[in-house]
Amino acid sequence: MIDPGVSFNSQTVSAFGSLDRSLSSAPVIGAAELAAHLAARMCHDFISPASAIVSGLDLLEDPTAQDMRDDAMNLIAASAKKLVELLAFTRVAFGASATAEMFDSRSLQSLTNGIFGHVRPQLDWAVTPAQLNKPAARTILNLALIGAGALPTGGVARLTAEIVGGDVLMAVEAVGPRVRLRPEVKAGLTGEPKGEGVGGHWIQAYYLHSLLSEAGGTMEVTVGEDRVVVRARVGA
Repeated sequence: MIDPGVSFNSQTVSAFGSLDRSLSSAPVIGAAELAAHLAARMCHDFISPASAIVSGLDLLEDPTAQDMRDDAMNLIAASAKKLVELLAFTRVAFGASATAEMFDSRSLQSLTNGIFGHVRPQLDWAVTPAQLNKPAARTILNLALIGAGALPTGGVARLTAEIVGGDVLMAVEAVGPRVRLRPEVKAGLTGEPKGEGVGGHWIQAYYLHSLLSEAGGTMEVTVGEDRVVVRARVGA
């Protein structure tokens, strides 16, 4: 069971109130470079299932591998499902869905479930508002990625959201046997340059920092021995 330490009681709300109302808006990289890094991150995510589909099709066409036809069909079906789920999630998480201003929380949960179907950690969805505005919706999806990435060997990522005093308070709490927050992810979340870490992990975290900065929000990162907690606050 997860300790409900990220529930938004008076103590948690007070902790948010102690932060500056907005993050530093000084960009580490420009908009064009940010877009280029995000494109590289997405290509990295998409290439694996796309390549698996091609491998399955190659097996179907190989006359010497007809005994593997069922395996090939299963590979194609599983990889196509993963690719579609990645595309649908990314479209909202990284802002391509620009027309919608409000997002149904059930749809956001479905998108997140799709991603967690392909990673080791389990998802505990505890988002109470029926709808979230665009900045909050993108924030909660990116928090889900942070939580999943912090649990490389499995565990539980608990996502919470509640509207308090005109703000959406959100958090991900990652709890597991080998929970960790990569240095480059922490750097991105705090708006710092990438350093020597993997660019794909840093850019997603930095995108979240930039998203909240643009929306006038706040963020707080807590790293402990047995859990990682990232809290975010943005106007409702």
